[in-house]
Amino acid sequence: MKLLTSRFLGYAILIFFSLVFLYPFVIQIANSFKTEADASANPLSPIPHPFTTDAFDRIFGGTAFPTWLGNSVLVTVVVTLGRVLFASMAGYALARLRFPGRPALFALLIGMMAVPPVVLLIPKFLVLNQLGMYNSYPALIVPLLVDATGIFIMKQFFESVPASVEEAARIDGAGVFRTFWSVVLPTAKPALITLTILSFQGSWNEFPHTLVSVQDPGLFTLPRGLADLVSGSLGAGTQYPLKLGAALLATIPVAIIFVTFQRYFVRDANQGAERG
Repeated sequence: MKLLTSRFLGYAILIFFSLVFLYPFVIQIANSFKTEADASANPLSPIPHPFTTDAFDRIFGGTAFPTWLGNSVLVTVVVTLGRVLFASMAGYALARLRFPGRPALFALLIGMMAVPPVVLLIPKFLVLNQLGMYNSYPALIVPLLVDATGIFIMKQFFESVPASVEEAARIDGAGVFRTFWSVVLPTAKPALITLTILSFQGSWNEFPHTLVSVQDPGLFTLPRGLADLVSGSLGAGTQYPLKLGAALLATIPVAIIFVTFQRYFVRDANQGAERG
């Protein structure tokens, strides 16, 4: 009886905090389907009265949301693929290859992870401006292609892979890149999925970098465009339904990617633990 009671109390506490955590998202969804008057008068009500999709009609018909969405998709896909590829190659080089300056290079990588990103905003602007890349798609993409955290994650994973996995490939005459691509990389699925999730989420939600890389509204990504909406670019009024509706649409892709890949990550991680 005592065990049943303690288990019930445990689940009750978990459910309570889950509801506390989810309530803001419920309010966001509810206000997205409210009228402007209803959202202003009852912003914390979880039930729209009346229910309307006017906010979404305005988002797609009265704002540059489709342009922001297209830019975000382009930047996020290219950056995610680039980070996964370059971080994997750099991580493998640091983990397996022996070359002069390797310890110093790894120490520099750790040091870069300790630098707050905001400190690099002005240097980024100066470099992009001097290279003639400012206010262009390359300015949005190129500086984000390599990430120190991703390289660190891949390096740590490759160091956990037994060297014997690569010996057979070397005996068969495979070179360094062939060994990496065909033998080692397929075993790194958990690390690759983790890196994909982090890269997608980070590049999709990236905002400070867009402030110093572009100023043309036609190059705005979703975070920059949403900031423009929140700052009052549409005129007077709270405009809660429109702002929260746009934020809701921007959240959906990240949620889908996270939920989808997390399942494979947990499964592969558990399989790896069982094999170990």
